[in-house]
Amino acid sequence: MKTVILPAILLSIPTLALAQAPGEAPGEASQIIVTGAGLDLPPGTSAYGSVVIDRQRLMDSASGRIESVLGDVAGFQQFRRSDSRSSNPSNQGATLRALGGNASSRTLVLLDGVPIADPFFGYIPFSALVPERLSVVRVTRGGGIGAFGAGAVAGTIELASATRAQLPNFSASAFYGSRDSTEVSAGLTQDLGGGYVSLSGRWDRGDGFQTTPRDQRVGATVPAAYDGWSTNLRAVAPISATSELQFRATLFEDNRTLRFAGADSMSQGQDASIRYTDRGPWQVDALAYIQARNFSNIVISSSTFRKSLDQRNTPSTGIGGKLEIRPPVGPDHVLRLGVDTRFATGDMYEDAFNANIAANPRTFLRHAGGDQWTSGAFVEDDWTPEGFGGRLVLTGGVRGDRWAIRNGFYREVNATTSAATGSAFADRSDWELSGRIGALYRASDALALRAAAYSGFRLPTLNELYRPFVVFPIRTEANAALRPEKLKGVEAGIDLTPVAGVTLSATAFYNRLDDAIANVTIATNVRQRQNVDRIVAKGVELTAAAALGDFRLSASYAYINSTVHAPGTAFDGLTPAQSPRHAASATVAYSPASGPSLSTTLRYVARQYEDDLQSDVLPDALTLDAVARLPVGHGVSLVARGENLFDETVVTRNAGGSMDLGTPRTLWIGVSFGG
Repeated sequence: MKTVILPAILLSIPTLALAQAPGEAPGEASQIIVTGAGLDLPPGTSAYGSVVIDRQRLMDSASGRIESVLGDVAGFQQFRRSDSRSSNPSNQGATLRALGGNASSRTLVLLDGVPIADPFFGYIPFSALVPERLSVVRVTRGGGIGAFGAGAVAGTIELASATRAQLPNFSASAFYGSRDSTEVSAGLTQDLGGGYVSLSGRWDRGDGFQTTPRDQRVGATVPAAYDGWSTNLRAVAPISATSELQFRATLFEDNRTLRFAGADSMSQGQDASIRYTDRGPWQVDALAYIQARNFSNIVISSSTFRKSLDQRNTPSTGIGGKLEIRPPVGPDHVLRLGVDTRFATGDMYEDAFNANIAANPRTFLRHAGGDQWTSGAFVEDDWTPEGFGGRLVLTGGVRGDRWAIRNGFYREVNATTSAATGSAFADRSDWELSGRIGALYRASDALALRAAAYSGFRLPTLNELYRPFVVFPIRTEANAALRPEKLKGVEAGIDLTPVAGVTLSATAFYNRLDDAIANVTIATNVRQRQNVDRIVAKGVELTAAAALGDFRLSASYAYINSTVHAPGTAFDGLTPAQSPRHAASATVAYSPASGPSLSTTLRYVARQYEDDLQSDVLPDALTLDAVARLPVGHGVSLVARGENLFDETVVTRNAGGSMDLGTPRTLWIGVSFGG
């Protein structure tokens, strides 16, 4: 499918880019302004306490990785503390508010309105999300019920592509870093037929650092080498004075080696989407997308250093779309009506090997997979009562979803005898109802109060249902009987603007995730994905931002008391795995309109536990990053970047003392051009 559909879509680009409004002469097309963005945010958005990361901050990432920038929002986490250079791709789920370590995403991540999580695993392909391709990121913690709202149990991360005004006609950069690392990128953007077309690419590689502590290294230990590339094509074309078409296609591949020689992983994808927006009296936002993804991974025994598992092929496909309409219902209301659907299908092919024999024979061949489908309808209204002079906004909405899990199976064939065993799992389907309400009251220009309540749900991924995995020596079993997770939450907050350019915010929240999916220890070195009764997370989030002349400051802190409730189990009352109680981030930047600039970011994450039984600790960590730019003229700048300048030891995995480490001090020097 991926080799036929995507090229067919690409062939349509010249027609799309040259599109003009019907009946217009060529000279008139230039009067139409294309935005390349979605519809305006509803007025009730601020009731849910979003955090915005602007383009300047995105461009000042010391690692050049979007997941590092998302760390500015305290409470954002992945399953591991590693970034996308030294983590297994399947670990890269995104979550918020310490709702428990889970390699799948409990947070809905959208790029230009399109869900980007992997259809099989639910992880986010961070290496394909290049910061310089983006305009802004909005992070909303808590449940969501808008388009594609199923899955947003921990929050929503909305990424928007850079606009034409933010994209130079040509841009390029090249960096050389520690451990023979290189990063090269380029972008070309041209006006065409009243719209524009932008093509960009990036390639980076590195010999990698030693993720294994020095005293645990053996002859088979190797650095975490990485080699990946991505390319992105985006076209925006006017249809009329109020409407436009937007097309995006992304291709990527990422190769990594972790811990031992031969422990190689690969992820790749071919994604495409098309979007229609109309800003007329009847506003419309319609889109359709397709994802073709694959993943492979080799597991090396930590005792014999031979291959124990070859997860050689995991093809998956995601297809979906949405239609949202905003009818003209008067100046006091913004009414949103919509439907959306998502379909995911995937297969896992893996071979098991006997790592205890020098011949390393294959022992079993395994094949598993299934389908998922979710379709929903939503309605939401934002009301600004006339009698309050625009100071009060009330918002509320509801969505209903029909979901189905079908055609699930697991088969195993003995490589020696050809004896086959397996299971075909019963199809399941049900309805889920979600909703949210919120209020925002601007008491004065300096003070705003807000409150919200919400619910949501997330289906278990195909990976959680059908694919076991091994991080030697621990094996985690799949569970085809997993139930959907269901969230209920409330929060209240205050936003202060004491002086122009300074904002302070505080949010107190209570979130309850029923039937939370967790990796539960069931025997020595054996875990299984299971639904636990509930995870309760309650806490306080603080944010601050200031723009004072050429200086900018942003800071974020989260205190979260998260507890597992699972009566009768050994982990009842404990903190969920991978859930720190404290997290903080602060960025100070000096960025004049011309001349040298400097940005520094300090991050802290408290200790957390590797497992559900709190037997293995990941110590706290404090890191400092920095980026310095020196313009030399004609659009050229010299750039120096530094990651983890304190060279802090960041433990990312601890299984009974067997550890992995995160990025050590890493220095980069390079040049960038934009003009």
